[in-house]
Amino acid sequence: MKISVLGCGRWGSFLAWYNNYIGHDVVSFGREGSPSYTVLKETGRNEWVSFSKDIELSCDLKYAVERADVIIISINSQGLREFFKQITAFDYKDKTFVLCMKGIEVATGKRLSEVALEAGVSKDKVAVWVGPGHIQEFTKNRPSCMVIDAYDPGLTDRLIDTFKSKLIRFYHGNDIIGTEIGAAAKNVLGIIAGALDGLGLSTMKGPLMARGSREVSRLMTALGGNGLSAYGLCHLGDYEATLFSEHSHNRKWGEMFVRGEKFSKLAEGVMTAKALAELAQKVGVEMPLTEAVNKLISGVPAEKLLTELFERQLTHEFYEVTV
Repeated sequence: MKISVLGCGRWGSFLAWYNNYIGHDVVSFGREGSPSYTVLKETGRNEWVSFSKDIELSCDLKYAVERADVIIISINSQGLREFFKQITAFDYKDKTFVLCMKGIEVATGKRLSEVALEAGVSKDKVAVWVGPGHIQEFTKNRPSCMVIDAYDPGLTDRLIDTFKSKLIRFYHGNDIIGTEIGAAAKNVLGIIAGALDGLGLSTMKGPLMARGSREVSRLMTALGGNGLSAYGLCHLGDYEATLFSEHSHNRKWGEMFVRGEKFSKLAEGVMTAKALAELAQKVGVEMPLTEAVNKLISGVPAEKLLTELFERQLTHEFYEVTV
């Protein structure tokens, strides 16, 4: 199958590598002159993967879109809407789009699949691919599990057949709202995990995992999704890779931030925290941990935030649940 991967940064380069690894005809698209594209073009590798000569590198977006059966997009989530304006100038109507990013559009509060639909992609042609996994582990042949979700269950089935391998076991998602919210929200909690590491309070990650999943579950339900998705691969299943791993950008961002240092790489949770908080306010859901991330980013000291969280009114652990 002809696969085009749009975006050749960290995850995009892995997706091109992986699809070549499982036998697909792959084009990796990047912007001409961008550092990520330039290093791959000049050396055939970056700090995460080495490209086979079978992977074609291109900076021609029209070519990358129109030659593909399936188009995988892996870019900064906040740039997706503008990127689709460029994509839809070409012949895209019969293409399947798989979104491999985790975020919420800050300007609108839209999930990324909603952005694709508003750009003109048909509902039966858009899917999301999320879940745990670090390139550094996959390329050492260490397997993991991930999830693919779509509005059309038939598309989910076809994509899993397309992408499955011994390296990744895929599960069939059946809650695209919850899947997208959970994947985006885990990056926000990754920032808190990093802050706890920076404060020497890593033992607090257990409570973070439990309470974080609860507030994300509440938001999923309020938005029309299934609250149980918070405990699946899109969210809780991704915690090890986000809250504990040395490879996690969001965890590292939080750790360095509370130490007064700057982390230069992309941490999607920074923007997602704002979008999630606004969504939560809109639907009347309390998300104290997400709010704490926004306060942290705005300059409130981490120690003060921790005190505020501990001094909140006491309640039952599962006060939302009625039996």
